[in-house]
Amino acid sequence: MEIGLFTEFEWRSGADEAQAFGDSLTQMTVAEDLGYDAVWLAELHFQKERSVLSSPLVVGAAIAARTKRVKVGLAVQILPLSHPLRLAEDVATLDHVSQGRLDFGVGRSGLPGQYAGFNIPLGESQERFDETLEILRKAWTQDRFTHEGKYFQFQNVCVVPKPYQKPHPPLRVAAVTEETYAAVGRLGLPIFLAVRTSSISELKRFIGGYHAGWREAGHPGRGEVGVIVPVYVADTERLARDATEASAMHFYRSVGEAILAGPRRAVGERLRRMSFDEVLKDFTVFGTPESVTERLQDLRAAIDATKLCVWMNVGSRVPHERVLASMRLFADRVAPRLA
Repeated sequence: MEIGLFTEFEWRSGADEAQAFGDSLTQMTVAEDLGYDAVWLAELHFQKERSVLSSPLVVGAAIAARTKRVKVGLAVQILPLSHPLRLAEDVATLDHVSQGRLDFGVGRSGLPGQYAGFNIPLGESQERFDETLEILRKAWTQDRFTHEGKYFQFQNVCVVPKPYQKPHPPLRVAAVTEETYAAVGRLGLPIFLAVRTSSISELKRFIGGYHAGWREAGHPGRGEVGVIVPVYVADTERLARDATEASAMHFYRSVGEAILAGPRRAVGERLRRMSFDEVLKDFTVFGTPESVTERLQDLRAAIDATKLCVWMNVGSRVPHERVLASMRLFADRVAPRLA
């Protein structure tokens, strides 16, 4: 199993933006030193005192310059908020700068505020996603192309550079709602899941739809599954709980509030009303090396995951030093048992 570290470039309350960048860049280089296979970057906009990671491709280039081996993944680029030609150029450029270490996850985002901020109707997100993905693949695989779509029209354009990896960096598509699992399977692309607004139980329940969609579309073999999981490792269960409770509860309450403004109101209500015991049971994997290993092994078997991305700072309020300590414990005492 490939093991990566997922990050939002967390912006802790009381810290400034410069410290947020500095702490997270340090975590990225430490991840390589500790033997993590990849670092995965979110894309978040208008998230004061949560994240400074609005430009993951720019940050990815900085990480590529500071590292030699670790893969740089996007988890995920929000396609409906991007201009497809500029995005095609930037992704291909990062692929070259990293010499083929880029792994490109794409999605739509479930936060209505991100669409409102860019004055893009949330109701257009699926159509814009589909059209942008189509244009990206044309831009990377055709010398010149013409596109006549609902949102974009291009005549005989030649996108330069083409990606370092051929035909393009590995693509994987995020799925959040149950119906999108089958849709991603029909596309014939790897799926990217996250224990965030969906619980661990829901991921286990929904994953069959992805494989069914894959088979129905006639794709050979079996689709690849990657998953982001909130993980925190400490010497005792109590220490793990004490280090994460305030941060995790802040996250689920604030994200629940944000989702209330969109079509997934019931999900938002559930998240903002959860107790920490419910969070620990089905939305996070916090604990000792032994308990974390056992639960991750169970999740891997249940969803047949080949990529695991551990998220060490849900809610952005775990201090930098504690994040590093959890990263080290995970690398030393959990990762070897998941290999």
